[in-house]
Amino acid sequence: MQLDLNLLTALDALLEEGSVAGAAARLHVTAPAMSRSLGRIRRTTGDQILVRTGRTMTPTPYAIAVREQVHELLQRVQGVLAPSRELDPATLERTFTLRWHDALVALHGPALLAAARAQAPGVRLRFVPESRTDTPELRRGEVDLEANANRPSAPDLRTEQVGETRLVAVVRQGHPLTRHRAVTAQQYAAAEHVSVSRRGNLSNAIDDALAGLGLSRRVVAAVPTEAAALEFARGTDLVISVPEITTRTAAAGLGLAVLPLPLELPQAPVYLSWHQRHDTDPTHTWLRELARTALTTHATSKSA
Repeated sequence: MQLDLNLLTALDALLEEGSVAGAAARLHVTAPAMSRSLGRIRRTTGDQILVRTGRTMTPTPYAIAVREQVHELLQRVQGVLAPSRELDPATLERTFTLRWHDALVALHGPALLAAARAQAPGVRLRFVPESRTDTPELRRGEVDLEANANRPSAPDLRTEQVGETRLVAVVRQGHPLTRHRAVTAQQYAAAEHVSVSRRGNLSNAIDDALAGLGLSRRVVAAVPTEAAALEFARGTDLVISVPEITTRTAAAGLGLAVLPLPLELPQAPVYLSWHQRHDTDPTHTWLRELARTALTTHATSKSA
């Protein structure tokens, strides 16, 4: 059975107005067009729907019985085909899963949670760690929002750069590098280093930049997070090279020194990424706006 949803709209108007002319005016169509719709409804239902009683039209018992059901069904159809884009955060009950770089969670997560709870007490944020390999959780709908230095290449993923930061060197107080007014590339390369890589890489863009100067460094270890790397620097002469915005506060709390990196490197980006299915989702749009605000509060390096 092939159904025309336009007939549902016409039937609702006919039952509400009780006349062909009134229903036609309500739906902004001609009276003959509405008469044709009434004829099709009669053939589909096997009922007259409206019968003439003198100068007026009277609904049949069937029409009276289904009037409320038709109106409710039409409202439900309209809700599916044209959902409301209005959002009341105060009534929102939802758990969002966010896969952020651990340093971004530490630096910006509390601000995001506070902003979300202030507007939507029923919302919960579930931060999950980054994976060692590229994973499809965004595409599968298992992760709502990512924030890190990686720009996804898949065409169905949306990415927005929300900030950038320079790389800095972090060492213990009293480290030999702190005795120089300006650390040179040669002095930096001569030290021993710990690399931060969730994939366990022992080399990165820093080594490429040093190679361009005819230099190389010795990386003695690779650790998955910046928090772990900073612990390596506390009691040794190892050098950690990490983004400034995710490190300066933590380094200060651990009594570490932050030094400019003596290399010409591009700024490290901070990306916010999500799947395109959420482009028009009002609740996800709301979350992205809060996340964007939280991430941009300190996202641009104060390198001047």
